[in-house]
Amino acid sequence: MCNRYISPETAEAERFWKIDERRSRRPLQGPLTVFPRSQAPFIRRAKDVTGYERELVTGQWGLIPWFAKEPKLKYPTNNARSEELEAKASYKDPWKRGQRCIIPALSFDEPNWETGKNVWWQFRRADGAPWGLAGLWNTWTDKATGEIHESYTMLTINADAHPLMSRMHKPDSKLAPDKQDKRSVIPLELQDFDTWLAGTVEEAKQLMRLAPVELFNAGPEPAAVQG
Repeated sequence: MCNRYISPETAEAERFWKIDERRSRRPLQGPLTVFPRSQAPFIRRAKDVTGYERELVTGQWGLIPWFAKEPKLKYPTNNARSEELEAKASYKDPWKRGQRCIIPALSFDEPNWETGKNVWWQFRRADGAPWGLAGLWNTWTDKATGEIHESYTMLTINADAHPLMSRMHKPDSKLAPDKQDKRSVIPLELQDFDTWLAGTVEEAKQLMRLAPVELFNAGPEPAAVQG
């Protein structure tokens, strides 16, 4: 599970994902450290065009489902287990409708407990490019005020067998080493962006996989940013 990442500057995201600046809706300039329930940009297929275009949207990290009574939820929806998308009430409608998004990130953080205490590790791409992490988005309207809220969630996948991501998060002493359900974000590759945003559900399922270890530049963060 990921609870902290750094979003790139708007101009960098527009350039890398080839987004016309006219398709940047309420962009945040960045770079900024993003926590659950804070506002950050994500990329989706443009809603109001006949053909296919990408747009950059600002929304809450923590998907607001259709049945929510208020935008600030009392339960976490910043991460969604990929295995539960078709069944879980919060995510099944956006998943079925193809409301997939890409979350741009310069890096993301995960806790490592191998020393017996939490040591934050930072994950960047070894090639220096930004991450494009798989997500779902939703639009929710406050019935009391009419205000429209954009939101998104970051998808995760089981990483028990991954040599790097399986080392993250606090082990559960009640579970076997190969049954910990360690989680990883789902990085998308450049050639898969369009398929993720505009492909079928079945095509999107094929892209939900772990990234090879060689893709990562990872290690403990400096002491100054631990905590």
